[in-house]
Amino acid sequence: MSATNDFVAAYTDVYFKRTRRIVERFGDRSVTYAVFMRRPVLATLKLAIDWIEAMARLRGVEIVIEPCHEEGSWVGAGEPLMYITGPMSALVELETVYLQRLGAPCVAAYNAWSMAVALPRAAFLAMDARHCAGAEMAEMMAYAASVGSAAAQAEGAVGFIGNATDATAVHFGNAHGFGTMPHALIGYAGSTLRAAEMFVDTFPGDALTVLVDYYGAEITDALAVCRRFPEMAAAGKLSVRLDTHGGRFLEGLDPALSYAALERNRPDAIRRYRSETELKWLLGPGVSAAAIFQMRNALDDAGFDKVRIVASSGFGPEKCRVMGSVEAPIDVVGTGSFLPEKWSETYATADIVSYDGRESVKVGREFLLPSRRPRR
Repeated sequence: MSATNDFVAAYTDVYFKRTRRIVERFGDRSVTYAVFMRRPVLATLKLAIDWIEAMARLRGVEIVIEPCHEEGSWVGAGEPLMYITGPMSALVELETVYLQRLGAPCVAAYNAWSMAVALPRAAFLAMDARHCAGAEMAEMMAYAASVGSAAAQAEGAVGFIGNATDATAVHFGNAHGFGTMPHALIGYAGSTLRAAEMFVDTFPGDALTVLVDYYGAEITDALAVCRRFPEMAAAGKLSVRLDTHGGRFLEGLDPALSYAALERNRPDAIRRYRSETELKWLLGPGVSAAAIFQMRNALDDAGFDKVRIVASSGFGPEKCRVMGSVEAPIDVVGTGSFLPEKWSETYATADIVSYDGRESVKVGREFLLPSRRPRR
């Protein structure tokens, strides 16, 4: 459990520990901290607040926390996220750890929200666990995705319906994580179809999402699985997951045929300005919009219109916005890309803004003073 004095002593910055000793020697004071970030975020405060409150109970002190925003609400750059008031001796050495529980979740929640509102009709699965630096980060990121999802759902989006691990499924209202098969199972089985058969035999009655890019025959293998399990296909219990890597095109596509696929489905998609990155997501190798349309057309033409498409591979906020702009037919997005890409953007900062009720803050941070805060 990280809410212990030993944990704080080991993991807080030493200059905070030394400051605590000085304050205890020369006299304690009541202080108020303002906590803020330098970029827009969604308020994702609960994990930090819970930890501070746990430490207050452990130390037997009163710490008053004033959140400035509702959980999941938009916060502008430099706006105080919350004020924390209590004895300086109890608060000063907590800053390192509670900031760790604040900055990255706020950015991850913002990213999750922006992805979900960009593709409002798609469901999202949080598949970030493998990219997290340990269990505590996995917990923070799952909670952040749920906060961003709730904000998007309030705007009418489907949002995140679950995640990939049991431990953090509770944040999405589930008892268990979601998932069917990795590439490793297909390599073990020797064919995509055989992997699907093994899954159905082992988990009868469960919905099946089958990876179709292992052998570079996405459409051929997808149709083979659909024909093997037509009842599941017709009942909407079968999905195909596109995870084609960026070094090759989906089966049957090349640059020219990708243009043709997009022209067939969204003829206006490339007639406005596009950056090189946007063009890649629309027409290039990997899981492009053209690839998704190509798969949707192949499934529909073969009579499998109830089979869903799961798209993964690099679906971050910008790629989701491009896919949403052309209404790519994605049913589910599997993503870990709501994780902050630029870690420097996750740095939260705390400054003391008053001592025994008298406002004081370092020059340049006057915008944090409670008296300067706009009243809502």
